[in-house]
Amino acid sequence: MKLTQGEEPQLIKLNQGVPQHREEPQQRPSPPTLQVVEPEAPPSASIPSPPEGPPHVSAPPPPEAPPPGSVKSLRLRQRSNPSKQSWLLRLFESKLFDVSMAISYLHSSKEPGVQAYIGNRLFSFSHDQVDFYLPQLLNMYIHMDEDVGDAIKPYVVHRCRQSIWFSLQCAWLLGAYSSDMHISTQRHSRGTKLRKIILLSPSKRTHQRSKSDATVSISLSSNLKRTSSNPRVESQDEPVRLAPQREFIKSLMGIGKRLATLPTKEQKTQRLVSELSLLNHKLPGRVWLPTAAFDHHVVRVPHTQAVVLNSKDKAPYLIYVEVLECENFETSSVPVRIPENRIRSTRSVENLPDCGMTAEQRAGSFSTVPNYDNDDEAWSVDDIGELQVELPEIHTSSCDNISQFSVDSITSLESKEPVFIAAGDIRRRLSEQLAVAPTTFRRDPEDPSAVALKEPWEDKVRRIREGSPYGHLPTWRLLSVIVKCGDDLRQELLAYQVLQQLKCIWQQERVPLWIQPYKILVLSSDSGMIEPVMNAVSLHQVKKQSQLSLMDYFLQEHGAPTTEKYLSAQKNFVQSCAGYSLICYLLQVKDRHNGNILLDADGHIIHIDFGFILSSSPKNLGFETSAFKLTTEFVDVMGGPDGDMFNYYRMLMLQGLIAARKHMDRVLQIVEIMQQGTQLPCFHGSSTLRG
Repeated sequence: MKLTQGEEPQLIKLNQGVPQHREEPQQRPSPPTLQVVEPEAPPSASIPSPPEGPPHVSAPPPPEAPPPGSVKSLRLRQRSNPSKQSWLLRLFESKLFDVSMAISYLHSSKEPGVQAYIGNRLFSFSHDQVDFYLPQLLNMYIHMDEDVGDAIKPYVVHRCRQSIWFSLQCAWLLGAYSSDMHISTQRHSRGTKLRKIILLSPSKRTHQRSKSDATVSISLSSNLKRTSSNPRVESQDEPVRLAPQREFIKSLMGIGKRLATLPTKEQKTQRLVSELSLLNHKLPGRVWLPTAAFDHHVVRVPHTQAVVLNSKDKAPYLIYVEVLECENFETSSVPVRIPENRIRSTRSVENLPDCGMTAEQRAGSFSTVPNYDNDDEAWSVDDIGELQVELPEIHTSSCDNISQFSVDSITSLESKEPVFIAAGDIRRRLSEQLAVAPTTFRRDPEDPSAVALKEPWEDKVRRIREGSPYGHLPTWRLLSVIVKCGDDLRQELLAYQVLQQLKCIWQQERVPLWIQPYKILVLSSDSGMIEPVMNAVSLHQVKKQSQLSLMDYFLQEHGAPTTEKYLSAQKNFVQSCAGYSLICYLLQVKDRHNGNILLDADGHIIHIDFGFILSSSPKNLGFETSAFKLTTEFVDVMGGPDGDMFNYYRMLMLQGLIAARKHMDRVLQIVEIMQQGTQLPCFHGSSTLRG
């Protein structure tokens, strides 16, 4: 069964066309015009005295006059015009006034007093809430009038003084959203000036770095400048606080640009491994992976695990990054570099039996390492011997007799009360586990990423940790990121914001739709980073590797249709298929093929690559008429058009449409604000919003 646009309830739709009427009973009222009380200069001697009037017109204001945008100023205006202003002030001071409403009023209001007040209210919201709308704030700062920019700038400057990460994020976004301006205008724009201020001004530090900390940071910057991965350096005047991270990011971008010049996938993979091996010599340092959600320091990049992803003209690549979690990456000490030849000693100790040695004793043998300024002084051949001597005494007598330990365990179990389990349950669960053994993909030189993406994330983490010199540390973590060069990710960032907002709306309305927005980091107008989707492969890779239909692949991965695992995977498939069907309808996502639809290990489908949304289409043909992709194979996995799960899919579609319609303003403002001054392909149509 195919759902057409005519059969669905009327809903706000993002597409080409002219704005039509929106049936919304609870729309937010447009803000009225507020007159700000500003002190007027006293009359000059050369100008005739004005006729006598009220004292507040001709007389100079008292020194205690409230500044524009403050609560006192709004209350003063409320007393002069209570019928129009009282409701607005009550709204701003109510608990319902959230960051979404603040951004909306900041964009739509033309009154400087309201804009200044909302600019002050930004300080009252949490950092995460404001950071979600950072692209909208900076785009308004660049392309809207000075009153909006003056309201936003104090908050941005304050946050930049407090956080290196926020400073770099603002610098990257300001550079990306200013790139659409004419070169002469861009050079003197407010965005360019603010970007220079951010990059050249020191941050407010609450911790004095140690000598080794500063040495590592400076040496990383200087070493990255000398490596072939980064032949050009923009400025020598940058503060040390930003230089290491910027050089680290530019090195990753430079690798991607050089890979794009190679003809074959095999040559690209070999070059990628060698480039990352050179980069490893400059780590660890005060650098971090921007897509991560916790503070950490990058210590190592397993270069042999990196893969080049499928792309015709460009060379996006996937890397895994070893990090050590810390309390604050700006103030915590940078980890000491551990040479690769120390892996064998470290791993041999970790593989010893646990008998007679507690976890605290084992962790204490490695967690405390002296912090030397020079690696040659820090690590010597004698250190390996000292490492073995420092190990606590291990009682081998209790470890050798493994069989006796097993017998004692069995005896202790027999002394307890018996637990009765039905034989049928045991037989059923064992058969299910044997039937759904995890499958692997064969290595394909033309698609090396298939094997890497198919491997379960837990197995990959365990395997890389065992081969890492830092794997024994308790704060060790493994992250991954996709590096893209030559692609404008600003449109992907816009799609991520819409998906994240819709996900929050459906969760708020308790609609069990499932989507997985992945983080997007815009570094410039033609480069960026993407958070990979774990434990997922594309439908193209599934069909190419398995040579099976989607239904047969589900049976192979999840067992018979009556098993618990299959039923759970089928439910996940239906909920995710309904969620992304609505996403494709609302955003008018085009170019949906098996290469940009992923299937994860739990049965969810995930759409990626939102390069053609809203007004844009492949080659600007615009001939796609299908609202979303719902193939016969998808319906077969749901149990057929007459099955209960397909009816469940239809019910989820209806519930999701109603919930999105109820909160449509929260979605629309994200797109409307980004239309200001940008030249994204999705805004090239006559109108992108259609009711």
